[in-house]
Amino acid sequence: MLIVEDEILPAMALRDELEDAGYHVMDLTDRHQEALAAARGRKPDLALVNIELQGHDDGIELARELKAMGVPVLFISGQVSRARSAQTVAIGSLPKPYSALDMVKAVDYLLRHQAGDESMAPPPGLEVFDETAPGLKPDPV
Repeated sequence: MLIVEDEILPAMALRDELEDAGYHVMDLTDRHQEALAAARGRKPDLALVNIELQGHDDGIELARELKAMGVPVLFISGQVSRARSAQTVAIGSLPKPYSALDMVKAVDYLLRHQAGDESMAPPPGLEVFDETAPGLKPDPV
């Protein structure tokens, strides 16, 4: 798991909650280039990306680059309309404010969904965008 978030305290709380749930958070950053370097070093199963990052970095552009590397992205941003406008570069969005528990449920759902497990319903608040993104299988017809 890779967390790219400009607000350090919520990002640390999110990291702790995900790790308590059994996930490994490989890196926590607030910068575009640091996130890319981390993803190149060890490809994460999922990147949680805020749209507005430090130094005027753009999370949508980061998501585009991560997708090209085969890393699925979940937007974690209060900018719902911007997230929806960029749905081709992310697999979904969980808008702020969200609880750490909501995020764990969203991650559980997305990782199971990527593995083809359709037994879990998407948690409230999670908007799934492109079900044919890398690693995601389309729903059966």
